[in-house]
Amino acid sequence: MRVHVADHPLVTHKLTVLRDKTTPSPTFRALTEELVTLLAYEATRDVRTEPLDIDTPVGPTTGLAISNPRPLVVPILRAGLGMLEGMVKLVPTAEVGFLGMVRNEQTLQPDVYAERLPDDLSNRQCFVLDPMLATGGSLIAAIDYLFARGAVDVTAICLIAAPEGLDAVAKATEGREVHIVLGALDEKLNELGYIVPGLGDAGDRLYGLV
Repeated sequence: MRVHVADHPLVTHKLTVLRDKTTPSPTFRALTEELVTLLAYEATRDVRTEPLDIDTPVGPTTGLAISNPRPLVVPILRAGLGMLEGMVKLVPTAEVGFLGMVRNEQTLQPDVYAERLPDDLSNRQCFVLDPMLATGGSLIAAIDYLFARGAVDVTAICLIAAPEGLDAVAKATEGREVHIVLGALDEKLNELGYIVPGLGDAGDRLYGLV
């Protein structure tokens, strides 16, 4: 498993505002979208391309185009939905699937309540959107879903992560082509399974309590 932690002042600045408990939901949503676009530049560094011959106003040249099959973007609902627009702004031709998971607060493991993915992901590059890599349970389950359907590599984009969750994902995905792109790697998990210092519950801060 490869891990990349963004080292850019704009990423750190935007995360600082996200972490502030006084930041309102509209600002939180806008900054999340901006952060994902920044992180997506790194996440798509190895996206598959093919040569494309074109004519400029001056003469012919050969550029690059994203190959088929197109990348698949999979936000983990509900919080991952707040990251989707930032990703598809960068890769508008990507296809989008959805995976609904909720954390069981007793076991801290994910329960799947909705799934909308292609049946066959053979030879597909997949990008999972999950703002918080806490225990790693939801991300591990999502990665398992995608590889079980034929995905060849999976890149996860997370705003922040805890070392415990990152270690759990590394152990669970050993031998698979998995890449994790983070805005920040935080200190630890607390006794409730929340990232410290973190930014609270990303879903609640994006959309409010339900």
